[in-house]
Order: sequence, then structure tokens, then C-alpha cells
Amino acid sequence: MKILLTGCAGFIGAKVAELLLEKDVDVVGVDNLNDYYDPNLKLFRLKQLEQLSRKFTFLKGDIEDKAFLDALFEKNKFDAVYNLAARAGVRASIDTPEIYITTNVLGTLNLLNCMKRHGVKKFILTSTSSLYAGQQMPFLETLPVNEPISPYAASKKAAEMLCYTYHHLYGIDVSILRCFTVYGPNGRPDMSPDKFMKCIATGKPLPLYGDGSQSRDFTFVDDIARGVIAAQKPLGYEVINLGNEHPHTINEMIAILENLLNKKAIIDHHPFNASDMMHTFANTDKAKQLLNWQPTISLAEGLKKMVEGTLR
Repeated sequence: MKILLTGCAGFIGAKVAELLLEKDVDVVGVDNLNDYYDPNLKLFRLKQLEQLSRKFTFLKGDIEDKAFLDALFEKNKFDAVYNLAARAGVRASIDTPEIYITTNVLGTLNLLNCMKRHGVKKFILTSTSSLYAGQQMPFLETLPVNEPISPYAASKKAAEMLCYTYHHLYGIDVSILRCFTVYGPNGRPDMSPDKFMKCIATGKPLPLYGDGSQSRDFTFVDDIARGVIAAQKPLGYEVINLGNEHPHTINEMIAILENLLNKKAIIDHHPFNASDMMHTFANTDKAKQLLNWQPTISLAEGLKKMVEGTLR
């Protein structure tokens, strides 16, 4: 089996690659190594993957580059495409919305077109809980998600719709995974768990938007990666939540980190951001039914793993 994994140097992508390689799968990883956050962290993840298995092949490239993708599909016969390449970050998308459209929408379209031309029938797309803004909790996949409150969420909605179109027209089997606030060792530095951990550890002010009563369904990266791989099975077209089913407030997360680090956080208060959601809470019944998947790591356990395993 040979898998094309885009975004392989990213936080979730690297963990998915690791688990695939442990299953003795050939993984062709693609990443453009952009500087949205420190590329050295991405290079660190790649080095770990290359040391793990000779079945991992890395190619620096961009899913926005049609010629690059065409040559890649000509050279390789892929059994499935895992598209984890994306511009992430809700607040950053307000400043540079164009990048989110070109990567998350046009990049997805480029991959789908290559799959159509080369007869690759399975596509996995990681999407986001950010689509559920304003909906009733716990969030069900059947809820209407037509009111995105950030360009990031809007770009992911557009990518999902393209996937449905290509499933309908060309029979591509699609699994869309809406992930809920992923965290873990060597995670994205712009995400609150990693950022807050480092602020507390170093005694720097911790930027808190709002009063901390907002809650997130924090989900450990290993749980997410297992769900991504489980979704390779034939499903037709399905949208599936991957979340922890146990939301915690931001204040609760800060308190756990303070206890783990034995240091008190210095809070730098900011107004609540209009692009942020107040609460997220996943219903994962569909993942349990279709993927035989459920989360296994609590926030307390996961934050402990994050603190102990993060690159210093």
C-alpha cells in the first residue's frame, strides 16, 4: 500500500505518518515547509520520520503547484490521498484570507483533479470544528454549517463541498474529519495548549482572550491520528467528528498546566475575539459506529504527555 500524505511535516500529519509507518505502509509525504510557524519544528518532525522507516519518502512541494502534483501522480500509484496540508489558524485567516483560499480550497481541488485523472479512489480531508459556530451542542455532523465566522472556517467549508462534488461526479470515496482542538507534544506553537505551557514555564505573560470561561473539546493528537487512519475504509461520502466528548474551559486548562509546571500563570487579558467560538463539544457517535473509534486520552493525561514530551 502507498499513501500520499500532504502536510506531513505538520503537527497532525507527522503523527499520522508515524502510525502509518508503524503499520509498514509506504508513505510519500509532501509539505511546503512554510513559515506560518518555525520551520525548524517541522524539520524536527521530518527527521524523526526519516529515522523511523525507510518507507517514508519526503518531497518538498506545494499542493497549489499543479505541475508538481501532476508529476507526482504520474510517478506513483497511490491507494489513497490524505490531505492534511492546510493553512490553519482562525485569527491569522482574518489578516491573510487569500492564502487560506489558495491552499485550503484550490489546493484541495488540485488534488481531487489529479485523483480523477489517475484513478485514485480514496480521499481523506481533515476539516475543523470551527464550522459549527452558533450551532447547538454537542455538535452533530448533520447540523447546518452555513455561517462560518472566519475565513479559515469558510475555506474548510468550501473544501468539503468540493469533495462532495467530486464524489458525486466521479465516484471518489471521501472521508471528511472535523477535528476538535488538537494538542500534544511538539504541537502548533500558535495553539493555546502549547503557547500557554511555554508562557507559564518561562514566566512570560499568557495572552488570554476573554475571561477564560470559553470551552474547547481538547483532543490528543494520537487519538486524532488513529481516527484519520481508520477513515481510509470505504465509506462513500461521510463527514465525521473526531473530538474528546469532554469539553474543558480555558481556565481549567491553565490550572492543570500550572499544577504540572508548579508555576503560576501571569495572565495578560485581551477582549474576546469575534472570530473565536465560545464553546466546542463533539458528538462522536458516528466515529464510534463507522470507524470503531473513540478518544482514549483525557485532558489531564494529555497535558502531562505534552509537558513531558515537548521539544525544548
